[in-house]
Order: sequence, then C-alpha cells, then structure tokens
Amino acid sequence: MTRLLTILALLAVALPCHAADELVGSARTTGGETVPYVLTSKPGQPSVAVILMPGGRGVLNPRMENGKLTMSLAGNFLIRSRELFADGTVVAASTDATSTPDRILAIVRDLEARYGKLSVYVIGTSRSTEATLALARSLDGRVAGFVHSSSMKAVGDFDPRGLKSRNLVVLHVRDACRVTPPSSGVASNKKYGTDLIQVDGGKSTGDDCEAYAYHGYNGVEADTVGKIKQWIAAR
Repeated sequence: MTRLLTILALLAVALPCHAADELVGSARTTGGETVPYVLTSKPGQPSVAVILMPGGRGVLNPRMENGKLTMSLAGNFLIRSRELFADGTVVAASTDATSTPDRILAIVRDLEARYGKLSVYVIGTSRSTEATLALARSLDGRVAGFVHSSSMKAVGDFDPRGLKSRNLVVLHVRDACRVTPPSSGVASNKKYGTDLIQVDGGKSTGDDCEAYAYHGYNGVEADTVGKIKQWIAAR
C-alpha cells in the first residue's frame, strides 16, 4: 500500500496541471462600470499578471451560457494561448480590447485584491495594438509594461525612449497582413531601440490577417509565448 501511494504521488507531480478559467465580474472602474474578464490560472503564488486583449473587433464578451464559459474571438492568438501564459507564477486576464486606462486599472485592482502586488503587462495583437500603443503613454509607469504583437503600422513611429514602463514589439517575419507589416516593428527597433522579438515557422491558413495565418503565430504559439515570458522575466 505504501508503495502504491508513493507511485500515485509521483504521478500527480508528473502529470501536467491544466490551467483553470473563471469568469470574473468583480472588476469595477472608478465610475462603477463592470469590466468582465476571464481569469486563467494554475495553482501557485503569482507575481506577474498579463492582461490579454484580442485583435479584430476586440470584443471578447465573456459570458456563461447553459453553465459553460463562452466568449467571442476564442481563436485569437492571445486568447487561445492564455493557458500558455498561466503557469502558477503568471496569471492571465482576457478582456475586451480597450484604450481606456480606467478599464485596465479596474482589472489590475481586482487582480491585486486576489493576489497582492503584481507586475502587470498589457498585451495586444493586431488591431488591439492600437490600444496598447495608446495605453503605453496614458498608463506609463502605472503598469510594468506593454507587449505589441503583430502590430499595426503605427508601431513604426512608436518611440518608447523616456517611458517608465517596458515595451516589447513581437512579430512574425512572414506576416503578410497588409496593415501589420513586420517592417514597421523592425523600424521601431532600429530607430528607437524598442525591444523586439521576431518569430518564424508554423503555418499559414486562410486570410493573411486572420488568427490562423502567420499573422496569428499559427503553430508557433508556445515558442512565441515562451519568448514573451522570457522577456517579462528579464525585468
């Protein structure tokens, strides 16, 4: 019996622990507006939180339907990769894309009420980088940093020098979406020294601007998220 219990204990340690999703409705802006988000976590004591905002229309609209958590844009790169971010030391909060600082801070306050002080990184992809680029200035110094992946062309003129929060540009070198050319991310790096991660590999399916093209890091999600987390850990 003792040997059996030992084996079971070892198996419990060896088996991967899947991250759990929870629909959270307790985040409030200073004006009392609810900011719903999906909290994805694993057991542990997190020190970092990532706030994930989908591209496209940016409307995640997380909700319960027939007892099941449902959300729009679930196939978006960041949203489908949320479990890759959550590892016990990092928690992920997926929410609607927004450039309103108070909505982001509402989530920050709610997360810190749960976990204590956290280093918070706001991450956008494709069209939601319009929001992260705006927030990089309006929330500068109030969160740890911002990650702009598959960024809109405007990132080419983004100058993070002098900002207190960290900023990272992530791109797929084969991204063929006409509004998110990789050259713009490279330009920000070359002109202003913006931190840059370039990803290659995977496969491209469907529209060049959609989630399962190179634009959405299809097939290289784990590598891309891993590199983002390495950058965060290097703070």
